[in-house]
Order: sequence, then structure tokens, then C-alpha cells
Amino acid sequence: MNTVQAALALSLVPGVGPAAYRELVERYGSAKAAWCARPIGMAERDARRLADGAALRATACGAVVISQEDATYPAPLLELTAAPPVLFAIGDLTALSGLCVAIVGTRSATGYGERMTRELAGVLARAGATIVSGMARGIDAAAHWAALEAGGKTIAVLGTGVDIAYPAAHRELHRLIAERGLLLSEELPGDRANSGSFPKRNRVIAALARATIVVEAPVKSGALITANHALELGRTVAAVPGAIDSPQSAGSNELLRDGAVLIASVADAVALVGLTRPVRREPHFGTGAESAVWAALSHGASDIESLTSRAALPARECLAAVTALELSGAIECALTGEIRRR
Repeated sequence: MNTVQAALALSLVPGVGPAAYRELVERYGSAKAAWCARPIGMAERDARRLADGAALRATACGAVVISQEDATYPAPLLELTAAPPVLFAIGDLTALSGLCVAIVGTRSATGYGERMTRELAGVLARAGATIVSGMARGIDAAAHWAALEAGGKTIAVLGTGVDIAYPAAHRELHRLIAERGLLLSEELPGDRANSGSFPKRNRVIAALARATIVVEAPVKSGALITANHALELGRTVAAVPGAIDSPQSAGSNELLRDGAVLIASVADAVALVGLTRPVRREPHFGTGAESAVWAALSHGASDIESLTSRAALPARECLAAVTALELSGAIECALTGEIRRR
């Protein structure tokens, strides 16, 4: 039995939670030594079977298993009193070593919330930050999409097994993060969500990130749980202000009232983590159609049909101009169909 197998089996013994696991490893010097020191009874045999099955499922879905003793285990998580003994990961592990910024918020996001999230996540990703969130509907999904569309890195911390796309509507997002970012979970591969898995997930998001930015959070929400974990860890917590009569912003506005850092502009978010905002260059227009498309996008993002109308161009000419501007880096075409200036 190697170190990872021992760590996984030890963590699955009934009664050995994250705190007890850490105590055992500190007492015996390693997870393997702690496992070997245990008398092997029915509980240990069951844990070993569970561990072997989880390892096989991890291999089948392309996940790697990371124990606290591995060099790739994210050091910030060890600041948690209940750090996950073992993590499952699919994707680019180098994302764990970057400057991480969490962007979290309500599943029932308004258009304003999603727009602010996309702007913040896109600029932060282009400036070099790794965007961390929980792949939920609303704000989380907007943050991941924006990071991917900016060509940056993103980490999705899941409350399910790392191989499970939850919600099911996020299968494509799950697939793209696996290809171009990192999926991370302490749940066993194949495990579905349960009532306790999302609060556990939230503490990992908070611990990974140097700063947590809350965009639209009701008074009772997972985003506020994440913010509280971040505060307990001594991390920076910031929030985007919202309308005082909007339930979606009631919790985030309370964070601001209680001392969270105010994010009043994208520049505030970039400065919060000591990055420099990427310079936006005015594009060179090769044709009048490109100039017309650029001008039409000054009013905000658009789909191709609306943009054709705004720019007063034939559909084929507008599409050619969009392609040229995208290739030059002046605009971005989101996977959702939106076209916007970079």
C-alpha cells in the first residue's frame, strides 16, 4: 500500500474525520504509518475496499488523488483546522500554485450581477489571477465562463465527486474546465451532492483564495458561508455593492456595512490582489465593417443577430468582421453566443 492509498483508506475509517486524520498523521509521522499501526478490523477492511474502489473510479475518469503529504497538495488548505485529507483533481494542477481569487455569489443572479462577475473575472484572469468558484448556477458559472473566455485559469471546487457535473446543465462547463482549468473535490468519484457537501466545498474555496469577492449574495447563502470562512482564515473579503432593495444583494451589502472591501470598479478588484490591469489597445480596423462592429459593441455585449442590426451590415459581412476582430484580440466571442469588446 502506497502513501496515497493509505491516506485514502485512513480517511474513510468511520470516526476518522479531517481533524482526527491530521492528529493520527502527526502522531505516527505519516498516513501509511498511522494506517499500519491500526488493528485491522471490519471497519478497516471496509475502508480499504472503499478506497480501492475510489482509486479505480479516479483512474477511470482521469483524476489524480492528492494526499496532504504530496508536494502538489495546496499548502493554503493546511491552514484549515479540518483540511481535506485527500483531494481528487482533473485538469491542470499548476492552477493550484497561482494567485487565486474566489468570486462567489447567488445562484439566482440578476443581469447586473452576472455582468459585473464577467467583467471582474475576465480582467482578473487576463491579469494573471486564477479564478476559483463552485460551478453553481448564477455568479459561480459566470465567473468560470469569463475566466475561460479570457484564456485564463479557473478552478471549480465541487460538492460532488470530481467526475460529476452538477448541476447537469453545466456538463459543457465541467468538460471545458477539465480541459483548460482544474476540477477539485474532496468527495469520492461518483458521489452525488448531499446536504453537507456544499458547506464543506465552501471552506476549500475560501482557503485556496488570497481574496474572496462576493457578488450578489442573499442574507442566508453559501457565498456568505465562504466569506465567513475566508475571514476566519485571515483572508481578504470584498463585495460588489448592489441595490438596497434587491434580495440578491442584501447579504453582500451587509458585508460592506460590516467592513468588507468595497469593489466599486474593476480596477479595485485588480488592485486588491496586487495585480496590474492588462492594457487595452485600440484595435486596427482593416475594413469599414470592422469599425462598424467595434462601434456597435460600445453599447455592450450582443449576439450576432442583434449586432448585425446594430452595425447596419449584411449578415455575411458582419460575421467576417467579427471573425477578423476576434482573431486580432479586439473582441471575444463567448461560448454562450455573446460578443463583446475585450
